[in-house]
Amino acid sequence: MTDPAKVRRHAERIRELVASVVRSQIKDPRLGMITITDARITADLRDATVFYTVLGDAAAQSSTAAALESAKGLLRSTVGKALGLRHSPTLTFVLDDVQDQVKHIDDLLAAARNADAEVQRLAARAQYAGEAQPYRLEDEDEDAEGETDADAETTAEDEARGGDRP
Repeated sequence: MTDPAKVRRHAERIRELVASVVRSQIKDPRLGMITITDARITADLRDATVFYTVLGDAAAQSSTAAALESAKGLLRSTVGKALGLRHSPTLTFVLDDVQDQVKHIDDLLAAARNADAEVQRLAARAQYAGEAQPYRLEDEDEDAEGETDADAETTAEDEARGGDRP
């Protein structure tokens, strides 16, 4: 089993190496404005996945994918020599669709803001279905004797029974 810290270091080194080679050594005209965003390597250090983004439309993305696929041998040999491993890891390139996910989340947040604004607008025009204060408040005018509502109810029950309390 390989140490997770070692795997992370190798993944970071692969990301840096691929970015450097793409910037300096690959002269393919199909290669667009590319950014290497992340690299992940398996625990056995044999397979590496490199994530990248491309500035542009779908045509630029597909042409960049083709350019990376054709330069995969050069990139693999460079990575293998630099890492000094027994086996050079195979490289797999995956288009990182972070920008699409960010746009989708922004659209969802905008829809939520619009729904909240609509609820606020409806609430501003809303009226109570019953009274404005639905709860009974204690009478501020207590009897002169200091009788409370509970005492008045008890007295009314006693009178209904026909007499004093037992």
